[in-house]
Amino acid sequence: MKPFAHAAAALLAALACLPLAASAQDWPNRQLRLVVPFPPGGTSDIVARLVAQPLAERLKQTVIVDNRPGGGTTIGAKAVISANDAAHTLFVSNSAPISIAPFLFDALPYDPIKDFTHVAMIGTTPNAFFVSSTIPVENLAQYIEWVKAQGKPVPFGSGGGGSIGHIVGEMFKNELKLQMEHVAYKGSSPMFQDMLGGHLKVGVNTLPEVWEFAKQGRLRVVALTAPARARIAPNVPTVVELGYPKLVAENFVGISGPAGMPAAAVARLNAAVNDALGDPKLAGRLEELGMTVQKLSAPAFAGFVQKQVTEFQPGVKASGAKLN
Repeated sequence: MKPFAHAAAALLAALACLPLAASAQDWPNRQLRLVVPFPPGGTSDIVARLVAQPLAERLKQTVIVDNRPGGGTTIGAKAVISANDAAHTLFVSNSAPISIAPFLFDALPYDPIKDFTHVAMIGTTPNAFFVSSTIPVENLAQYIEWVKAQGKPVPFGSGGGGSIGHIVGEMFKNELKLQMEHVAYKGSSPMFQDMLGGHLKVGVNTLPEVWEFAKQGRLRVVALTAPARARIAPNVPTVVELGYPKLVAENFVGISGPAGMPAAAVARLNAAVNDALGDPKLAGRLEELGMTVQKLSAPAFAGFVQKQVTEFQPGVKASGAKLN
């Protein structure tokens, strides 16, 4: 190729990159969507709605929450990686679609690491083993004895097939060799309705979704799947204290984008999330929900996600839970 042709080709390549570079520096230049892979009312949905306005203020764009439940949380995940306006479609990522789903499906339609840019952590929440106040159970030991005394499989509810409550329940059943069977609800709300209505006696769900009912005395939380007690529930013991360290399983909530998200956008979004979490009002509200707030850099959050995916694999596979 002649020198002129070389120069022309280089100029064309540089010009081709200009719109992408400009859009990355100007990001966000239109409305942002926070896709939640659950119905309204769950932990991820509550967190998304709490952070949407603070992010809108810091990013100078409207931020809307878009609930996309179903498919064992894969519908929401696919909506993010296949969005036409990828850089402006974000995922309220958590353990269900990222750390658990890869081991529930024989053919997952996405890779939890390669198909996402994991941008910012918001926090972690423990899961709660809880029971209806109508049964004579005050602690985990009594819970175990009550299940054994039923003489048949005891239904346990969760917010959906493949949810972290489902997996933790299966792990619990297998660890203690109990006769229990999972009941998959379409979200946490209908599960609580059944429990409060007397149709379900035990369940597993994230602490924030359970705690309000527990404070009202309508449900009892007997153990948390965390290494340390929760600030909002100081009297509830952990599985570690009770001798079941293998049952530690915390749910994370963060913000992720599709793969290839521009570095400038990642940096700005991470800074906006961490700045919002530095507001005592928002942090306090999240902590009141049972969440441990964590501010991480984008690389640190990506490392956390990779580690959790690795750690959940044996537990999910041992549970025998599968979705198709």
